[in-house]
Amino acid sequence: MTKQKMTLLLAAPRGFCAGVDRAIEIVERALEKFGPPVYVRHEIVHNAHVVGRLRDMGAVFIEELDEAPDDRPVIFSAHGVPKSVPSEAKRRNLTFVDATCPLVSKVHVETERHHENGLEILLIGHEGHPEVIGTMGQLPEGAVHLIETVEDARLYTPKDPDKLAFVTQTTLSVDDTAAIVATLEERFPNIEKPFKEDICYATTNRQEAVKAIADRADALIVIGSETSSNSKRLVEVGDRAGCRFATLANDAQSVDWAALEAVSPEVIGLTAGASAPEPLVQGVVSALQDRYDLTVETVETAKENVTFKVPRMLV
Repeated sequence: MTKQKMTLLLAAPRGFCAGVDRAIEIVERALEKFGPPVYVRHEIVHNAHVVGRLRDMGAVFIEELDEAPDDRPVIFSAHGVPKSVPSEAKRRNLTFVDATCPLVSKVHVETERHHENGLEILLIGHEGHPEVIGTMGQLPEGAVHLIETVEDARLYTPKDPDKLAFVTQTTLSVDDTAAIVATLEERFPNIEKPFKEDICYATTNRQEAVKAIADRADALIVIGSETSSNSKRLVEVGDRAGCRFATLANDAQSVDWAALEAVSPEVIGLTAGASAPEPLVQGVVSALQDRYDLTVETVETAKENVTFKVPRMLV
């Protein structure tokens, strides 16, 4: 049977960012240094394949610190943790390693600085996300107020409109955040904003790469987990850019191939969230080659050379 011709637009950059690379390396090095088991509070990054591989190596994933024994190392996830977590680890004399992404740590520092300067702080982000919980947990309860939507920004009433600052979650939609920021700046002209944008370079680059292929693609597959904020935002970006079918999938096995074929695409876009390993992308490429007479075109919108060092105790 003759296969249907298909063009695959492969977005670049895609997949792992420097913060994810560093977090995974921290767990791997901790296992080498201390031997298994090493305990990890929450998923080190939001990807089931990554978590599964590290679990097979001897990492034990827990929800809270009280699940960890006193005599084994604990690692805090890349999303960051409230200050109460390392404080409790110190109280118990635990050996712990903080794998918080440095770009998330930057937001924590900004938040504390604004608080020290007597400013009321607004955090643009998604309620319940570990990064948001960690950022709000840098300060006493009630010191940081969450803004999720433009409507929230329109309705918020500050104590003093001239003593306001905002920070953002690092994995948000660039366009959605810009609309929220514009509303805040229109209402509060003196609001302090980040010296450098809080949405991280990797989130921005991956969204721009999707925009570059979306107007040519009939369908878009984003490789990433349902719990991954930046991956879900890539689906939204593709959808808004006009793709008739934009879907999130953990891997090739979880792609809804019937729904994809129902769209009858001639051009498919493919990318991956910042916590999705490249082999999962290549698995989808292979699955597409099995189904179609595939021509692969890489569309590169930026080059990335960012790296972050692991903590000194693991060097």
